[in-house]
Amino acid sequence: MCSARNGYRDRLVLAVDVGSSLLRCHVYNQKGEKCGTAETKLKVLYPQHGWVEIDPESLWDQVVSVVKEAIKDAGIQISQVAGLGISTQRATFITWNSWQDLRAADLVSTWNNSLLLKAIHGSSKVLHFFTRRKRFLAASLIKFTTQHVSLRLVWVLQNIPEVQQAAEEGNCCFGTIDTWLLYKLTKGTVHATDYSNASGTAIFDPYQMCWSSFLCSLLSIPLSIFPSVEDTSHSFGIVDPSLFGAPIPIRALVADQQAAMFGQCCFDVGNVKLTLGTGSFISVNTGNALHTSLAGLYPLIGWKIGEEVVCLAEGNASDTGTAIKWAQELNLFANVADTENMARSVPDCGGTCFVPSFSGLQAPVNDPYACASFMGLKPSTSKNHLIRAILESVAYRNKQLYDTVLRETTVPITLIRADGGVSNNNFIMQMTADLFGRTINKPIHTDMSSLGAAFLAGLAVGMWSSKDELKKIRKTGVEYMPQTKWKEYEQAMASWELALQRCSNWYNDF
Repeated sequence: MCSARNGYRDRLVLAVDVGSSLLRCHVYNQKGEKCGTAETKLKVLYPQHGWVEIDPESLWDQVVSVVKEAIKDAGIQISQVAGLGISTQRATFITWNSWQDLRAADLVSTWNNSLLLKAIHGSSKVLHFFTRRKRFLAASLIKFTTQHVSLRLVWVLQNIPEVQQAAEEGNCCFGTIDTWLLYKLTKGTVHATDYSNASGTAIFDPYQMCWSSFLCSLLSIPLSIFPSVEDTSHSFGIVDPSLFGAPIPIRALVADQQAAMFGQCCFDVGNVKLTLGTGSFISVNTGNALHTSLAGLYPLIGWKIGEEVVCLAEGNASDTGTAIKWAQELNLFANVADTENMARSVPDCGGTCFVPSFSGLQAPVNDPYACASFMGLKPSTSKNHLIRAILESVAYRNKQLYDTVLRETTVPITLIRADGGVSNNNFIMQMTADLFGRTINKPIHTDMSSLGAAFLAGLAVGMWSSKDELKKIRKTGVEYMPQTKWKEYEQAMASWELALQRCSNWYNDF
């Protein structure tokens, strides 16, 4: 029986995790066990092609509901919870009085091809040559993408008069989802975020550890709209007692991928975390050194706790779980678990390639206008060939991301850990281990963003005393060891990469 039911007030933490498709709340005890849990599907809106939105008030109502359900499921009183940690998707933002969103694509293209940005690149290269400071090297490589908040915020300021007016009057608050939830939980008394969330917006300067006044001036974004930036484990305030019946200390805000990294106990330089959820995310711990990338890996703050600052280099592919869910909605299969046997029922894809690009292609391709497609279809192509092609495409994108990490970073890879719902697919995981040529470790439970938020909050309230203690709590479920050599995949992946090239710039050709 979970010790939560015995009423250990100082041995329980609550974790809220807002992902791209699911919203979860878990109650954890000192052993890292879930004592109570609740989840619901996130209500996502698609007002027109390429636009992805979340109604902030609807999100807030869902959060309140799952917290109450998790507490009820644990069979405890809210007063027994010593602290709350919040993990959220990073690239959805809210302005008040979603990361797959493509409405700023034209703005991104215009800025990336502008003479002004080219001038910035040139002058920054000169400054880097003379100073050798990585900050200037990063500026010489800067490119905007639709995934980061920066130009989508510019789009909102340019196209929504109410937001523009509020910003001009100094009455506009900006924040990623963590900031919005903190604001609501504290009844409007706290407007803050943490370094992990801020560093994923592309408006924060991780070299100076503050909002970038240069970028804000360049993009005409008022600095006054931004929240304060605090440590990842921090006393962010108290949940207003009128919400749940008792006050709860809010002790951690953390971005979802960084939370998963922390939950996986990837605390050391060279530790790699591969999350397979709605999208694929590969992150490598680079210690206290920010990585400057040529191919699109993004330098992030993993977490900041006191004097400790841990940096990550991250690459991602947007459409992993998205592609599998799409195939299910087309009735290509009934149950996700069936896909493994379907893929193994045929020796190969029969010459069929699938390009998983509903939201463009990210690093190292970096093409927001690429389209999703099947190529090489024949009259003999079956459902099983299509499903195998989709699953293989996930593994191939993982390989592209991993190769980019190896090519660009100088840290030796010490271990690889995987999580996320799609990591439960043994076909994808085994093929990924084969392509990497490395053992991949997967924990018993794969929703590590929630556990990471709980770990960070629990450290802050003294539930756990050290990272070494956390390492003992994280349990391995399965290890995937390479079984097939790269040579056996080389030709098939080359065909797939050719299909990728032929899907490039599709939506920009009309």
